[in-house]
Amino acid sequence: MGGVKTATPAMARAINDRLALDLLLERGPLTAPQLRTLTGLSRPTVSDLIERLRDGGLIEVTGESGEDRRGPNARLYGIVADRAHVAGVDVRRSAVDVTIADITGRSVGSSVREISGPDGPQDLAILMESAIREAAADRVLDTVVIGAPGLVDPRNGELVSDNVPGWRPGLMASVRQSMGVPVILENEVNLAAIAELRTGAAMGREDFVLLWLDEGVGAAVVLGGRLRRGVSGGAGEVGFLEMDGMSFCDRVEAKVARHLDSAELAARIAGGAFTLVTILDPGLVVLGGTTGRAGGDALAALVAERVGELSPAPAEIRASTVVGNAVLQGAVLTALDLARDNVFG
Repeated sequence: MGGVKTATPAMARAINDRLALDLLLERGPLTAPQLRTLTGLSRPTVSDLIERLRDGGLIEVTGESGEDRRGPNARLYGIVADRAHVAGVDVRRSAVDVTIADITGRSVGSSVREISGPDGPQDLAILMESAIREAAADRVLDTVVIGAPGLVDPRNGELVSDNVPGWRPGLMASVRQSMGVPVILENEVNLAAIAELRTGAAMGREDFVLLWLDEGVGAAVVLGGRLRRGVSGGAGEVGFLEMDGMSFCDRVEAKVARHLDSAELAARIAGGAFTLVTILDPGLVVLGGTTGRAGGDALAALVAERVGELSPAPAEIRASTVVGNAVLQGAVLTALDLARDNVFG
């Protein structure tokens, strides 16, 4: 019978280093005494850790704390922000939107390119690459995460979609080869759910569904704090559900929703939300996309009332609270997670 494995000194150092780096990312620059307090590590361990991270080019002295006396204890240590950069990309039906962030998450560049020019759709692979390179300027990218409407085939990372003009089979393989860095494609609603989980209406929740109400309609499923994509990448494709002889998408998509009164819109949305609540029992449904955000708390309350009448399972209905482009934010957050694991270990 094998005994309990104990951490090697190298493993313990790696765990302590990552703990300190995550604290610096979360709280900003800290002094050595603050790191000791927050980590519970001894003075020699924290001193060694700081020296190791400085030698590795991961942290630097960013100033001094006014509260402490002058000297080593007063130095503030922060993450070297330009140690790595990532790109988040939102590919919609009309435009490619790019944000570049440094490893601390601060936005340092952006670009927007229209997909259709005067001569029709441009080559989308070339358009995406040029938009990313323009936003990045001279910065070397660690990771690129792209969000697009449609199913992402888990076997090859390609998009199964006819929703984006100019998308073609093998497009992602072309982009990956040209960029020369890890490029991950993800369904755009899944990325919006990551933003909702980390910065929006689902913060602190392990289980929820994001019901995306926009030009297209879909859902993202988060259970146990993890995004669930399904075997084929199609988990949450609620837009295909048939209701009253029409697809759910055709009943509630943005161009239809803007012509409905609030009671009728809420009743239609509740049909899709009820299905998700009945099957998944997530406890929380977040209404996102342009319709969910525009309707705000008032629409969410009407949907909650209707779902409450239909469903025996209790479910909170909330409007999205992510500020700005949720898809783009989710792409950047996902890219940062991957880059930090790569750079920090």
